[in-house]
Formats: sequence, structure tokens, C-alpha cells
Amino acid sequence: MAESDSLAETRAGGNGHALFPATSVCVVGLGYIGLPTASILAGKGYQVSGVDVREDVVETVNRGEIHIEEPDLDVLVKAVVAGNRLKAIREPQPADIFIICVPTPFTADRRPDLSYVEKASRAIQPHVKPGNLIILESTSPPRTTEDVVAKYAIPDGLTPGIDVFVAHCPERVLPGRILIEAVENDRVVGGLTPACTRKARDFYQSFVTGEVLTTTAVAAELTKLVENSFRDVNIAFANELSILCDKFGVDAWEIIDLANRHPRVNILSPGPGVGGHCISVDPWFLVDAAPESTPLIRTAREVNEGKPKHVVKKVLELSARFKDPVIGCLGLTYKADVDDLRESPSLDITRELLRSSVGEVLACDPLISPEQFSEFPLHSLDEVLKRATLVVLLTDHRQFREISPTVLHEKVVVDTRGIWRCR
Repeated sequence: MAESDSLAETRAGGNGHALFPATSVCVVGLGYIGLPTASILAGKGYQVSGVDVREDVVETVNRGEIHIEEPDLDVLVKAVVAGNRLKAIREPQPADIFIICVPTPFTADRRPDLSYVEKASRAIQPHVKPGNLIILESTSPPRTTEDVVAKYAIPDGLTPGIDVFVAHCPERVLPGRILIEAVENDRVVGGLTPACTRKARDFYQSFVTGEVLTTTAVAAELTKLVENSFRDVNIAFANELSILCDKFGVDAWEIIDLANRHPRVNILSPGPGVGGHCISVDPWFLVDAAPESTPLIRTAREVNEGKPKHVVKKVLELSARFKDPVIGCLGLTYKADVDDLRESPSLDITRELLRSSVGEVLACDPLISPEQFSEFPLHSLDEVLKRATLVVLLTDHRQFREISPTVLHEKVVVDTRGIWRCR
């Protein structure tokens, strides 16, 4: 059942200072969510220790540098490290608040892999003491907060809601805007008990300017999964429509533009698939939790996972027109202007084309450095545009949007994002 006092409680503070009585925070996991979260809290006046098992990450952060790409994060990390508000360490240490920001991937058979959450919970357990607040921010299947975090993080003899406080508050940010949206977006907070919820709500109200909406832990877990599953279903319709339009030899984007002129129709744009750690993963958590109740969600996932195969088939058919085709694959990351390769359909398509031996494949992504990626060679945009007979636009980075139409007119083009269609 939901909290009795209110499903949605608005923020009481908003002055940007740490209003919460606690002063120390231990953030476990310094990845795409953990490092920005730790840095924001340090900037708001908390004393923050950031935990990561990777020695190179710890060393990088302690130099005041970053290992991920995110606008303005480098400036913030440099400032809070220099001000002794953020320190990276390999093992958790005592704190007033523990925030778990570790990966929650799925296994080969699409089952949730909660091993990182369990390890993080076990790691903080020796340091948890009465009065502590433990928050799981990692997107998780229903009941993870109760069945994993509370089970492994709370020492024997302590009771949730009385001695220690446990809650789930899923991140709801867009890469490229994390520092903004982690503060300005509304947040959903759900505790194991009403007391846990209130404790977590008060903490988030100390630095979030959006509304802090309260509910139960399992409802907060479901809310994040539902948000991304909704988006996945709508993207699946657009992707299936693009496959249908290819069958009839018409422009999918034109059909969408025309259909969207209806006042109650708003079809999204298709792409090469769906990537990133959220939309491509979260729906499977719901399917695993209740397979008999989620046929639509499962089907949408299967449509989006099948879209890269359609793109590969189309490229292979076009390549057959050439004796020695040179295929230029533009973009490896899952979305424009970020360096995130997680679950990227662009990367999967490029890999499949390389395995096909259909011709020479030249991969290009200006946001990925050779130091970051060594699976196969990367080529400059100039080289790809000069040599490729067939250009496949997979990720719509700004650099690709600016390519001269004259250059493209000399190529066979597969534009999976629809950015060149009006040229």
C-alpha cells in the first residue's frame, strides 16, 4: 500500500544548501550515475566518499579528473576534489548516508543480474550503524530494495524504519544533462516503511529543486521500469513502421510526419534499434517479474532487438551491387553526442557487418577514442567519406549532421536516423 500521508509531497526547501542533518555520504559506484551524484552532493556541502572497485577510476577521480563524458562534470569534480569534499576510495567507509549506484544488467537469458547490488550491500554492511539511511538508486526489479539491499546491508539486530532507514530512489536523468536533471527533475522516493520514506524524502529535498514524490519501495521500483517500458513500446511501433515502409518502398519519416498531423497522433522517430542501459534492459525486468502479464512489453522488446538485423540485411543487399564495397559505419554509441556504448545497436550492427565479410568496413565515432575502445580499428570521418561507397548513419552525432550534402550525393546512403532525408 502507498504511504498514508501523501503520494506526492512537494519540496519544502530549495535554497541549494544541505538541510539534511547528516553530513557524510558514501556513494558506491562511480559510473555514469554515481560520479555525478557524488559530485553534486559534494558541491552542496556534504562530505562524500565515492567507492569504486576499479583502481584506475579511483586514481582518476582523486586527481580531480573524470573517466566518463558528461558536460561540465569535469569542472565540478575538479572543484569538489580540490575542496576536499569528494574523495574516491576502493572500499566503503562509515557514513551517515549510503547510496548504491551500481550496474543492474541482465544475464544471457534476460534474467536480472543483481550480483552488483548484492556485493555493494554486503560491502557497506560492516559500516552501517543506527540512524543511517541506505538508498538504492540503481534501476532494479520489484522488491530488490527489500529482498537484496535490506537483507544484505542491514546488520543483525537492526530493524528497518526504526534503527536504520532503507529506500529506493531511481535516477531519472538523460546522458548529456545529468548534472541538470539530477537536481531539477522530480524524484520518486519509496521506503520500506513510512519512516524510511520520510527520511529519504528529507534527504533529497536538501538538494533537489523538483518535487520529491513519495510512495513505497516496490512502487518506486515499478515506476522507473514502467517509464522506460512505455518508451520502449512506443519506439517499437516506430521501428516496426520503418520496416513496413521499407517493404513498400516509402519513406517512413514522411509517413510519420503526415500521420502526426492528426491532433491525437504522436509517433516517435525510428532508429537502428534501442540502446543504453535503461530502455533496452528495464522492460525485461518487468517481463521476468510477471511473464504472464507482460506480452506487449515482451513483444516490443523483441521488435526493437530485431531492428539491427533488419538494418544489416538492408546494408548487405545494397552492398551486393558493388564488386568491392567499402562500407562506412558512422557512429558506435547508442545515442547522439554521448560516449556511452552500453547495449548500443549501432555497435552491434557494425560488429555484424565486420563478421559478414561483405567488404571492407570502416567504423567512425568521433566521441570514442582508441584508448577507450580497441575491439576493432576506428577511422577518421574524412577517411570514411573519402573511401566509402556505402555510408550507414547509425548514430546522429553533431559532426555527422554537418556533413556536406554534396559528399553524400556521391554515396549510397542508409540513414537509420532520418537526419539526411531532406537534403
